[in-house]
Amino acid sequence: MSWKLQKFITASALALVASTAGAQAETTVKFWHSFNKDNGEALNKIIANFEAANPDIKIEGEYIGNYNDIVAKLQAAIPARRAPDAVILEVTRYGLFADGGVLTDLTPYFNADPLKDELYDFAREVGVIGDKNYIVPFNSSTPVLYYNKDIFARAGLTDPSLKTFDEILEASKTITDKLGSEGITGIAAPGQFARWGLVMANGSDLIDSMSGEILLDAPKTVAAYQWMASLLDQKVASVDGVTEEDNGRDAFLAGKVGIMMNSTGNYVGSKKALGDNLGVLPMPCNETCSVPIGGAGIGILASSPKEVQDAAYKFISYAASAESNAIWFAATGYLPINKHAADQQVARDALASQPGIDVAINSLPYAHGRARTPVVTWMRTTEYQMWQAMALGQRGVEETMKDFADKTRQEEARSN
Repeated sequence: MSWKLQKFITASALALVASTAGAQAETTVKFWHSFNKDNGEALNKIIANFEAANPDIKIEGEYIGNYNDIVAKLQAAIPARRAPDAVILEVTRYGLFADGGVLTDLTPYFNADPLKDELYDFAREVGVIGDKNYIVPFNSSTPVLYYNKDIFARAGLTDPSLKTFDEILEASKTITDKLGSEGITGIAAPGQFARWGLVMANGSDLIDSMSGEILLDAPKTVAAYQWMASLLDQKVASVDGVTEEDNGRDAFLAGKVGIMMNSTGNYVGSKKALGDNLGVLPMPCNETCSVPIGGAGIGILASSPKEVQDAAYKFISYAASAESNAIWFAATGYLPINKHAADQQVARDALASQPGIDVAINSLPYAHGRARTPVVTWMRTTEYQMWQAMALGQRGVEETMKDFADKTRQEEARSN
């Protein structure tokens, strides 16, 4: 064998060994999430930035569906041993999995992470049940009130005051009366996040976040649902948005609805659709100014190997960093969760060029976390059915809410 050939074989063998060692050293984190389209592109950018800085870790992101889809698919995947390593979970639903020991307690990671001092108080609080931390927030939001300036102007409404239920209803009636012949309605039927916000704006809650008391049949909760159902009864909102919430949003984006109450995460899409005709206001303060914190955080599955959990937390921490959070905020309109995100150039540019994107930030003094005990997941799933029955006039509001409260208390007792 010639010296040159021997040298070539030796070099090739060493390269193969190095390649194999590199492949074995790479840790893959299977990550389920709920973001597609523009939001998915922003998440992919954050993942790519992380992988570039951490070449030994690969984040295998997979869009699973909305928050409800993730809960259902995770419940099915766990017994089949097909669960991911990390997962996005909505901030009121992760308690179901924390209670069952499915999620890793992230407290040791979080306490050792300088990130904890960079997050806003609400962002540190949403992942905690008792004395354990189960998720680190990624996308946080509050509901806000969006309105179409062009529709308001054509209906003769200028400088709208939409601070109370009565003012919103009156504006919705005016729009429907004057522009209904063009297929335009006053308001989109409120989705569940907005419904929770309207209950809080009326001085109540669905479940008390501190005590866990079920308040579905409390007088002010019932009154809020009666007002919401009246939007359909008085035909200022379309029933299409009751049976499928996205229909109301899509009609607003198409310029067929005057008012929409929805997550701040809808800001960028709404701005693209309506341009300068988009107006953004805080949620109403009917009895009090109070809005729910929404969105989701990332948890780690307890079934994953320790080295994968370590890699997953490294990604979670990076995703909540000022750099990543600024990218996410500017691209989606979700709230900054990192105190230093707004100092990043991309966030400064967004605040300067996108009027209204700061409305949710200004609402934070009135924002509150919601209950996240295990029964909340059941309650939220059942609420859709109860709301449809009330909004479509199939059952009376007071009767339905009392029945709903009784069943929720029974479910809580059963699950405990």
